[in-house]
Amino acid sequence: MLYLSIKYKIFVGLLVSASLIASTYLFGIHLASLETRDIYKEVYNSAPQLKKDLEEAISRVRGLEEKLRAVELMVPKTYDEVTYLNYLKKKRILITGGAGFVGSHLVDKLMKSGHDVVVVDNFFTGRRKNVEHWIGHANFELIHHDIVNPLYIEVDKIYHLASPASPPHYMENPVKTIKTNSLGTLNMLGLAKRVNATILIASTSEVYGDPEVHPQSETYWGHVNPIGPRACYDEGKRIAETLTYAYAKMEDVEVRVARIFNTYGPRMHMNDGRVVSNFILGALQNNGITVYGGGQQTRSFQYVSDLVDGLIALMESNYTLPVNIGNPSEHTINEFATIIKGMIGGNSEIKHIAAMEDDPQKRKPDIKRAKEYLGWEPKVSLNEGLKKTVDYFKQELKLM
Repeated sequence: MLYLSIKYKIFVGLLVSASLIASTYLFGIHLASLETRDIYKEVYNSAPQLKKDLEEAISRVRGLEEKLRAVELMVPKTYDEVTYLNYLKKKRILITGGAGFVGSHLVDKLMKSGHDVVVVDNFFTGRRKNVEHWIGHANFELIHHDIVNPLYIEVDKIYHLASPASPPHYMENPVKTIKTNSLGTLNMLGLAKRVNATILIASTSEVYGDPEVHPQSETYWGHVNPIGPRACYDEGKRIAETLTYAYAKMEDVEVRVARIFNTYGPRMHMNDGRVVSNFILGALQNNGITVYGGGQQTRSFQYVSDLVDGLIALMESNYTLPVNIGNPSEHTINEFATIIKGMIGGNSEIKHIAAMEDDPQKRKPDIKRAKEYLGWEPKVSLNEGLKKTVDYFKQELKLM
């Protein structure tokens, strides 16, 4: 009996202890919930003041930004030397797509020649960085605008370069690409008509499609798939040419048309998917040099400074028919991959993957017309141009 009594007392004691522990725990939770509720209430009550403080902080930051911009304007900015032109020779020149790869080099050339340059770009593929070294110069103006919408400014000459030009970019939004080359071109031709400006249309060798004639002269009508993955660009440029000559015939607009062949050089997009950038980037990063298809397809590559010289020569000429601007030095893609690998070195392997749909098998310009009517032909050798381009890519990779 004594044993059972002790056992019972122990059981009751444990039960009481457990009850006390549970009560203490529940009481603690209750206190915690009260404290949490008090904290929430305090935060809720102080929210208006916090909002006011945040708005004041944002206002002060904006004020500091404005002061910083004012200080930057006070600091003299150095520019490349610009030739002085009197008002008779100085022209106000519009460059659509002027913040892009080719456009920015054209900006440099025309600025240094002493002209007033207006760049219009929607920055889809163009980059402010490409022209920022001219921002603030009295002869330079940068307008963020999409030429699918009308533009109302006064200019003497128009270089219409706006359009994505690499397959990944123009295939990303085919409808936008078609609009840029149709509606955008229509707007620029309308502007040229209104202000009586000479307009140069940047067309492309892609109007020849996958050619059945080699090399390609300006009289060749082309071999284009109108519903293929590249059609948005190929046919977009073809309609741009059609619109251009319709305006020349019906509205007496002074027109120039440049059919631009493969171009490379500094300020290319590193991820634009074109042969030069792909091969250089692959070799520099030791990721391998990827060749689409067997690599026997050919290309003719011109350095960007040669293209810019050709565009200016065409604009300044009186020649109105299309002109090929390209380098007739032709290489297979395999040869080009070997050249890049030899120049950069490293352990990159040349690897082949499936060919891209509608990829042209031959590409080489006939430049007799450019030689005869413009006195133009490319000057920069492939090795010289590639060295400058590789140096640019190395610098860009360091900044990433």
